Amino acid sequence: MRKSYWVLLIFVLIGGLLGGVLGEILRVMAPHGTIQTVFATNFSPGISPFTIDLVLLKFTLGFELKINLLSLLGMFLGIYLYKNV
Repeated sequence: MRKSYWVLLIFVLIGGLLGGVLGEILRVMAPHGTIQTVFATNFSPGISPFTIDLVLLKFTLGFELKINLLSLLGMFLGIYLYKNV
């Protein structure tokens, strides 16, 4: 059976989201120290919002990804599950 790339994208997104949620929970619940520093530190690449004003229409565009170690591990777990399911 041939697997679709859309299914891979869904697995990676769900893994990243679950890992990100676990990272945020760990950031709030873990005591300050090494564990919180390693797992809850975020890397945020993106484009800061900018506005285009055309008098009749006004657009605001931008995005930011909030990635931590657990979200990366979740993405890799999603890829692993995709290949083995």
